[in-house]
Amino acid sequence: MDPALAGNLIDLCAVAMLLLSMLAMTTTRMGQLLNAFAAQSLFLAALAFVVGDVTGHSRIWTIGAITLAVKVVLIPRFLKYTSDRIHVGRDIDSTMGIPGSLLISAVLIIVAYIVAEPLVATLETITRNCLAMSMSVILIGLFMMVTRRKAMTEAIGLLMMENGLFLGVMSLSYGMPLVVELGIFFDVLMAAVIIGIFAQRISKTFDSIDTSVLRRLRE
Repeated sequence: MDPALAGNLIDLCAVAMLLLSMLAMTTTRMGQLLNAFAAQSLFLAALAFVVGDVTGHSRIWTIGAITLAVKVVLIPRFLKYTSDRIHVGRDIDSTMGIPGSLLISAVLIIVAYIVAEPLVATLETITRNCLAMSMSVILIGLFMMVTRRKAMTEAIGLLMMENGLFLGVMSLSYGMPLVVELGIFFDVLMAAVIIGIFAQRISKTFDSIDTSVLRRLRE
């Protein structure tokens, strides 16, 4: 693949991931949030395939295939199954409205670009332009975890943060050794399973998956 075309495709995938993070901050339905995470993971897998084609590293192709299987198919389906069991239809339990969330997300993006700009100048990878967007995705995912009250939505914020971290690693050094990546994927999958079980337990105990009810345990 032509390096210039590959660079454009990589930047396009990274921008799409960032836009999907912003979209996730505006949605009020669990299904839409899961779709946003699955689509973000799909663009991450596509980015890995492009990088693998340009660099010729077969391990990056493997990582892209695992991303496709685990984050685009398995985890969204499991979380959808869990949310259906505990009857999660809408997520309006947020400490901040949509306009305020978008405003703060925009500020986080600006901060990420300011921090990443000096680092980008020192990189020589074809994915170096993705560093600022990866930091933005991480910050927005963290912001989602802080402002959303339901366990399932907080879990998706954590998973989006992991997508941003993966993108950042790709930006710096075309990823980590395959064994390390496989370990991370296993940890993410197990985390999704544990969070799903945890959400079900909260729902059974408190008839809600609002994590703020856990504060009652301290009283």
